Amino acid sequence: MHRIFSCLALLLATGCASVEAERPSESPGAIFGPGGAVLSEAEMVAALEQARIVVLGEVHDNPVHHARQARLVGQLRPRGIAFEMVPDASEEGIQVFLAQGGAPGSIGPAIGWDRMGWPDWKFYAPIFEAAQGAYIAGGGVARSGIRAAMEDGAAIAYGAGASTVGLDRPLDAAVRIEIEDEMIAAHCNKLPRRAAGGMVEAQRLRDARFANAVLRAGSEGDGRAVLITGNGHARTDRGVPAYLRLVAPDMTVLSVGMIELAPGADPAAAARGLPFDYVWFSGQTKRPDPCAGFG
Repeated sequence: MHRIFSCLALLLATGCASVEAERPSESPGAIFGPGGAVLSEAEMVAALEQARIVVLGEVHDNPVHHARQARLVGQLRPRGIAFEMVPDASEEGIQVFLAQGGAPGSIGPAIGWDRMGWPDWKFYAPIFEAAQGAYIAGGGVARSGIRAAMEDGAAIAYGAGASTVGLDRPLDAAVRIEIEDEMIAAHCNKLPRRAAGGMVEAQRLRDARFANAVLRAGSEGDGRAVLITGNGHARTDRGVPAYLRLVAPDMTVLSVGMIELAPGADPAAAARGLPFDYVWFSGQTKRPDPCAGFG
């Protein structure tokens, strides 16, 4: 069960890869926008500035993605920022820490980052530093909540208001099978289908909570908000943007997928059909075989 919980935090973005990864090259760095248009970074930023909420995806152990996120946050200057990696229980303490003169770059050690299982704080610190002055919201769901979703369903784990985010309605059968297949593949085809079903419910709970967190960040900051999360949660079709459309249909939301491109792959072909408003390619992080020794 511990292994499953650990993988749940990383599965859609890393396949449970080791966080001890080598720094990949910035190349290839092609950016694709709506209709497959090739854009410059400045053009993408200009488009993102028109959105009330910007969702920035990542492969968790890819340092280039974090460097780009920090750069985008610095350019967008959001008034609020939410993180998948920050527990919601830490949010109030972070506000106190900052009010007492704590530096954004020191938030990680203050909340026990090194015990959470995420990649090294040094990769995320620049994102927090770039969000100087923004309200910082935590989207991370407690393990007890994840367990409740896996055992009893996302709606029960969410509690009051589950209907407002659509958790009271079952997923389309084809979509559920698609996500289950992703979960099983991410666990090296060792995960039983029944367990994958529980993890789908946990995924739905997390997406809904992340949506709440970025809305809260925007409300508290009174302006544009950014969400930092894995690519799986940044998907426009069934990730956080889909939940935001339910609870805030009039709010402009744009999503950026930070996607690793396989050597020799054609970026234009790879970008076609990906469920993001914008796709920004990078090289692949070198990581150990995630399935080696998976039992």
